[in-house]
Amino acid sequence: MRAIRLTSPRKHAATATALTVAAAALTVAAATPAAAISTYNSAPAPERTEVGALVVTYDHDEDATTPDRVDWFCSGTMIDRDTFLTAAHCTTDWPAGARFHVSLEQDVRAALDAAAREHPGDPHAVAAAVAVEGTVHNHPAYPGPSSDTRDISVVEVPARKAAERWDFTPATLPTAGQLDALGPRGLDGADLTVAGYGTQEAQRGPGGHTHPGGGVRMKAPTTFNALNKAWVRVAMTAPQGNGGACYGDSGGPNFAEIDGERLLVGTTITGDSPCYATNVAYRLDTPGARAFLAPYTDLP
Repeated sequence: MRAIRLTSPRKHAATATALTVAAAALTVAAATPAAAISTYNSAPAPERTEVGALVVTYDHDEDATTPDRVDWFCSGTMIDRDTFLTAAHCTTDWPAGARFHVSLEQDVRAALDAAAREHPGDPHAVAAAVAVEGTVHNHPAYPGPSSDTRDISVVEVPARKAAERWDFTPATLPTAGQLDALGPRGLDGADLTVAGYGTQEAQRGPGGHTHPGGGVRMKAPTTFNALNKAWVRVAMTAPQGNGGACYGDSGGPNFAEIDGERLLVGTTITGDSPCYATNVAYRLDTPGARAFLAPYTDLP
């Protein structure tokens, strides 16, 4: 989902279907085909192998002893061989003992359901079957003011284990101030794409709006909307040929083709609650974002 509002955080899409592994067979039997991003102007993204899902094992029954649940909750991107970039609101406010993992599976929902059938009642085994466990580092000043919430975090994973599981090319980050140098005029002509595992846009039904789907890596085109000190805003309006992000896409990438190079220019944080109009991404070319990332990856 998304964080700050601006409107609503695009964070815990999976909380509505969080998998209690002891009851996995029932969960799987009731499952429907999953999709992600918007249903309009979007497509599967098997080629975006650097884009992954944040998988969390955590305690839900409040006995504070052992985790009893496991599911995916947000999206993110590998920015080098051992660093997964996501949003701080995805990796904070969890019960004590929560453990974080990264999966680069194309269909993480199906992979989790299959692992739950194979390892009933064992959330750690389920997570290990589909993901690599890592160590979270949140921005120390999160949450900051609305002008710059510092909503950024990384999960460091063992590079060897990740390479054994998946073949991927890490995303390329922008140079310092690159979006400012381009300005609105330059960004207006850029090819922009959002990707992630999130749910679909709001659909009306009995009881109000729902956001179905989620758990499959998808992509959609967007167009430039506005540039702020810490944010790049993109339009995801269907009539313009755009798609867009929704709940569960938090931390996921916003790519821009600039001078023939695909750059990871921002990470999804927030937007309009029905997921039809605007995606708000945390810029990665700013001094604050670069200062946070510098200890974990080589910056261009």
